[in-house]
Amino acid sequence: MISALPRSLPFLLLVVVLAGCSRAPAERQAAPVPKALALQESALSPLMHFDATQLGPPEQACSDFDQFANGKWLAANEIPGDELAWGAWDILGKRSESVQKQLAEQAAADSAAVGTRRIVGDFWASGMDQARRDALGVKPVQPELDQIAALTDAASIADYLRRTAARGGAVPFKFEPLGDFKDSRTHIAYIEPGGLTLREKTFYFDADKQFIRDAYVDYLTRLFELAGTPAPKAAEDARQAMAFETRLAKASKSTEELSRDVSLMYNPVTLAQADALTPHFPWSVYFRAQGIPAPARFSLSVPAFHQQLDAMLTDTPVAAWQNYLRAQTLAKAAPALSQGFIDAFYTLYKRALGLREAPPPWRQTLNTINAHVAQPMGELYVQAAFPPQAKSQMETLVGNLRTALRARIERVAWMSPETRRRAMDKWATFKPKIGYPDKWRDWSGLETSRQDFYGNLLAAQAFNRRWELDKVGKPVDPNDWDMSPQTVNAYYDPQHNEIVFPAAILQPPFFDPQADAALNYGGIGAVIGHEMTHGYDDQGARFGPGGNFENWWTPADAKAFSERTQQLVAQYDQYRVGPGQHVNGSLTLGENIADLGGLATAYDAMHAATRGQADPMVDGLSRDQRFFLSWATVWRARYTPEFQKASLRADPHAPSNVRSFAPSSNLAAFAAAFSCKPGDAMFRDPAHRAAIW
Repeated sequence: MISALPRSLPFLLLVVVLAGCSRAPAERQAAPVPKALALQESALSPLMHFDATQLGPPEQACSDFDQFANGKWLAANEIPGDELAWGAWDILGKRSESVQKQLAEQAAADSAAVGTRRIVGDFWASGMDQARRDALGVKPVQPELDQIAALTDAASIADYLRRTAARGGAVPFKFEPLGDFKDSRTHIAYIEPGGLTLREKTFYFDADKQFIRDAYVDYLTRLFELAGTPAPKAAEDARQAMAFETRLAKASKSTEELSRDVSLMYNPVTLAQADALTPHFPWSVYFRAQGIPAPARFSLSVPAFHQQLDAMLTDTPVAAWQNYLRAQTLAKAAPALSQGFIDAFYTLYKRALGLREAPPPWRQTLNTINAHVAQPMGELYVQAAFPPQAKSQMETLVGNLRTALRARIERVAWMSPETRRRAMDKWATFKPKIGYPDKWRDWSGLETSRQDFYGNLLAAQAFNRRWELDKVGKPVDPNDWDMSPQTVNAYYDPQHNEIVFPAAILQPPFFDPQADAALNYGGIGAVIGHEMTHGYDDQGARFGPGGNFENWWTPADAKAFSERTQQLVAQYDQYRVGPGQHVNGSLTLGENIADLGGLATAYDAMHAATRGQADPMVDGLSRDQRFFLSWATVWRARYTPEFQKASLRADPHAPSNVRSFAPSSNLAAFAAAFSCKPGDAMFRDPAHRAAIW
């Protein structure tokens, strides 16, 4: 994945996770999408294109490249009150949202809408009806709270967890159908740790994160009060729920542990082995409750977590379970309820991550659409905002990057011929996906209404859960996408060996059909190279050409690779982004490898594509200078102080301002382009430049 900053609020739960409902069925018929969209981006357009007048003094290029490229922009642009960060990614996200808003409004205004257009219209109309939501208060979630209140013992709790999971709940573990690590062509069930609202394990224990924990307990207290619990009891129950989560956190893995050892998520077991691990939670009964045959084997990731959870079924009072389950239910439902719940939700983000104001209601509704029915919105988005020629031009760029990467792999001096052959086998099977799926998912059967926002969420969650459950034991569909077309991001999937570029990222400043080669290769070209290089980062390199988890390295090559990656760890460990705030080179290693390899590959591809062409010297800048500046401006960004601190522990990407210059400092071409010399901050001694791919 390329982006460090998802558009939805990270770390703390934003996605509303609810349970089943029924409505009038959606028809499988797509109505044409109106093309006349006033994209509402006049204020954003100037910020989405490279502007040489915004550069700092020339001598700054070698001393502080981020300030040279982005300093003036950063000084002139404050973080909007409803954002945690503000930069190129966020600006492009705003553009995507402006298009989606208009599409949703048009769908909601169309009383004759059918198919996916009607689904979007139903979600929008019901989500924007805050008056009705305020009148209902906690009533939409009361049936779930009543079920929790009726729990009496370990058996009833286990039964509740199974029933909730069947409706799409994820408390307190997650279910995913993914390719088998040993046979990536077939889906198996992955049961993984979950149940932590703060997401990152260390947030429950780090001394400097106490303010986040305090904000979270106060949030739960307010939710309990809104649900009818008297204030003193609400505070007590909130503390008990937090203690429950903290115990789960102790048995969980941190983001760094999971990022640096992908094998932790793969622990294949038989039903008998799983039942022996959790005797109070039999898995044959669990799968029966999900309505699917019990698999012969599935992955029970992080066994210690499941052992802890099993122990808690018998050694933890029922009241503590009830408080935890009430907290999870209300916390996930809050954004879909009345204004009091919404205010409490965003107060948490204000205190924990520095958000200054809640997003406008339309954006809150759009977040929910993209959490539950993103692909129906994606169908409308592509028809309105993604021209076919963009896909064709991207295919050309991807081809050029593939060729450049092949040449780099062939030139790697530290790799033996045996391992190089396997690396080239993997290169040969790269599959690019550009813009949107070749075949859209069938959403017929999803029942929605324009009067019931919460009910729509219930229905979508149950519908999506059924779709996931039905994959278990079935062949992997190569047409599946893990991101929607309107998402400003990209990703690499090691099990399918595919690189995926949603439509929304294929716009300035990343990709501009009217821009010169330097800007496009420094933007989307480096993004393409980044995703390809993920196939050869410290975790992607553990998957073979067919997508299976295997060791295709000779011992000597594995050692040489590790030595070079550790050099990159040491480089990033040196960077500071604030007092006492340093980058974690180990946590961010995979993304740093991809940044370095992607930038180097894009540079080679640019020169191959422009071979024989005179340097245009645009705005007095050479092609090479504009290439590196394009990369830097893609990563211009400001963070709230609270969000930056949280990101350093929980985000496997380095901060954007570090990404803007760190990989460039390892390339001799950068030093040559800006005439950097020994002693300059951006001049790394050749003996200490990280060089992997």
